[in-house]
Amino acid sequence: MLETDFCGLKMKNPTVLASGVMGCNAALLKRVAREGAGAVTMKSIGPKEKEGHKNPTVLEWEHGLINAVGLPTAGYKNAEKEFKELEKCKSPVIASIYGSSIEEFTEVAEGIIGFEPAMIEINISCPNTKREGQIFGTSPEVAAEVVKAVAEVCGKIPIMPKLTPQANNIAAVAAACEQAGANAICAINTLGPGMVIDADARKPVLANKFGGVSGPAIKPIALRCVYQIYEAVSVPILGLGGISNGRDAIEMAMAGATAIGVGSATFYRGIEAFKLISDEMKTWMKEQGVKSIKEIVGAAHD
Repeated sequence: MLETDFCGLKMKNPTVLASGVMGCNAALLKRVAREGAGAVTMKSIGPKEKEGHKNPTVLEWEHGLINAVGLPTAGYKNAEKEFKELEKCKSPVIASIYGSSIEEFTEVAEGIIGFEPAMIEINISCPNTKREGQIFGTSPEVAAEVVKAVAEVCGKIPIMPKLTPQANNIAAVAAACEQAGANAICAINTLGPGMVIDADARKPVLANKFGGVSGPAIKPIALRCVYQIYEAVSVPILGLGGISNGRDAIEMAMAGATAIGVGSATFYRGIEAFKLISDEMKTWMKEQGVKSIKEIVGAAHD
């Protein structure tokens, strides 16, 4: 009923652990897989060791979460042990990469392809140091440059850019990425930057002051982005943003997502979120007489 083929990844259900959420080490990723995730995404791997921002980095607000973790990474040169441990993971493993230049994206991709991840997610929501801090994913042309460069070194490993809702025309960015060689599209990354202020302390709560917004509040934006992307590309979409329960996941599939990303829901529902969401999807499908998740992908489109 929920079995999913996502770009060749054989998944028991369409749920995918989002990058940076409960994916700090191989042991935790394997546990998430055992608890029901159809696939898991590693924390983004960068070109060199990076500590990230100081605490506090993540906090809950009235309608979701806000975080400024700062992309901490051990760097691709220190990733061999983690990849080795993940060889026994019960679900497909997606590696996520980032860089501050096209050259760095290519360097990291070349550094990890030997570990043969099931797919490579390209986090193009990072600032481009050569273009005055412009985020790669806000420009179709720049996003396509990154995807093309990574595609040239990844061979048969499918690649999937992760798009930002900050793009003025996210559908155009997705289409440019597909033309450049993307095998799938991931949408969306966190919204923002946002900010939370403690009125009593009279100061921002996050050490970095600003952070990415996730959770239930961003679901309508994520649905709109996936809906628009679905009408602009022919490759499958991993849709995420505000998915908290099975009905949310069904709605995301109807917007056009073949696979469903789960992130902040693990904060609210625990590591069992993947099984709970899958069971809730099955319940809805049985009530509606839907035999396969494939029947409802894109169903909200005319």
